[in-house]
Amino acid sequence: MAAAAVVGFLQQSWFPVIEQAINHLPSEGEIRSQALNWRGDSPVSLAENRFLAITVDLNHTGGVRSPAHVQVEFGHTDVKVLSLLGSVEASYPPGWRIAFSRGELAPWWGAWGPPILAIAAGCVLLWLVLSWALLASLYWVPAWLVGFFANRELTLRGSWLLAGAALMPGAIFFTMAILLYEFGALDLVRLAVAAGVHIIVGWVYVVAGVISSRPQQGIATEKKNPFGSTDITKRDS
Repeated sequence: MAAAAVVGFLQQSWFPVIEQAINHLPSEGEIRSQALNWRGDSPVSLAENRFLAITVDLNHTGGVRSPAHVQVEFGHTDVKVLSLLGSVEASYPPGWRIAFSRGELAPWWGAWGPPILAIAAGCVLLWLVLSWALLASLYWVPAWLVGFFANRELTLRGSWLLAGAALMPGAIFFTMAILLYEFGALDLVRLAVAAGVHIIVGWVYVVAGVISSRPQQGIATEKKNPFGSTDITKRDS
């Protein structure tokens, strides 16, 4: 479900902008020797929607600012990514030659677009499996301690399995948040809040799972009258 939500978001929200930006590139251009050889106007917006904007501003003058949630700005020697969380810059890789023209990128994108979606789905699946295993390895100690002091029949292995299973409701919650973000019901700030809440949901299910587990055998569940005597009762009868 999470992989399908991410792939659907990329296909419906980001990929059309990328394709439109490629179609607006000049007929000649490339990134070589860590420099962009740009033959068009600057600054200029190539394509955008409310999720993604792609621009070219060789000197990062800020002449093109988009209300999109994420803006990718290509400069003369680096690329800059801007969002509500701030900005980050990365220089072009040395020794690489990267096509930056419509004639070269359009057929490349047409051939590699579907495989990129498949790779994205695989990355989401791998990330979830690895992150669940790591988080379960961090959560099992608190889960076992809660079970120990609550007199629950919970082994170390059972604590690890419970911690891993407790992460699934949070993942489903965040998957639904991604879908709502794609459909416009959530903005980027609320999506970030949902990312934090889904971690809290995991902890809630860890504690609830421990409390709901079977009590230890031999633990008395009913209090008896310390002044009563079954023997006296039998003799009286």
